[in-house]
Amino acid sequence: MTYDMGRDRAGPPERHRGAVTLRREAIPKGTADQRLLDSRAPADWRARDAWRALRIVSEFVEGFDTLSDLPPAVSVFGSARSKPDSVECQMAERLGAALAKAGYAVITGGGPGVMEAANKGAAQAGGLSVGLGIELPFEQGLNEWVDIGIDFRYFFARKTMFVKYARAFVVLPGGFGTMDELFEALTLVQTKKVIRFPVVLMGTAYWRGLLDWMRDTMCAEGKISPLDLELMCVTDDVNEAVAHIAEADAALAAEQEAIQQGAFERTAAAQREAADAAEATSRAERGGTAAHGGAAGSGAATRG
Repeated sequence: MTYDMGRDRAGPPERHRGAVTLRREAIPKGTADQRLLDSRAPADWRARDAWRALRIVSEFVEGFDTLSDLPPAVSVFGSARSKPDSVECQMAERLGAALAKAGYAVITGGGPGVMEAANKGAAQAGGLSVGLGIELPFEQGLNEWVDIGIDFRYFFARKTMFVKYARAFVVLPGGFGTMDELFEALTLVQTKKVIRFPVVLMGTAYWRGLLDWMRDTMCAEGKISPLDLELMCVTDDVNEAVAHIAEADAALAAEQEAIQQGAFERTAAAQREAADAAEATSRAERGGTAAHGGAAGSGAATRG
């Protein structure tokens, strides 16, 4: 999701910082992420780290509050530098439309290229199109097909939203940012931080070299297991990608329903056992009372 510095746009350059829009000379040289991560920054910045935490919290609150009512969604990643007539952009547009028709919202980084194509496909198919932008020195702003957009200062807050509100990742050809999202998703699935989270790679020719290296080098040298290679679905077929996501979604729903049903049955059984125990105790108490009453009456008759 690297934005293309050479991409033309109408109007003056602008920078978004949360709800604030800056243009022309008002645009600072650095970004909030740069200042946060710069260990060589002047002492006054280090002294303000505790205050910066409040801004970080506010980004999480804004993201959670805005996205909490989303329908089931899929995050789509790919290059911002891809041209509209490229194979990956055409594929992304068809993917966005297919996901929307299957009932999924589409979440992207909100930029141009593959992201814009996926947002466009979803919007034109009547689906919900979401863009999660980021403050960059060469920011392009959210594309015109975004229905719900959030501009983040910090990558880690933005990355959390991509995972938290998505049922799957679909990764199309892209650069460093795309690779970052891909391997983060694979790590989360591998370490079971997320479960039943499909990761789909689209563009088999583009990914072939990486997959060969993962199999012949990473796996061969024991850095990953053969099962880790099965965490990815690789395809050029949009329908296959959507079907893979929907099947995983249905399987997880069935598992959750079985777990809930099992919990309900265990609760009902425990309630029945408690009721039976209470009834047995009550019968025992009634029997004891009757026996005590009978003994008392017998004693009175004997004295008489």
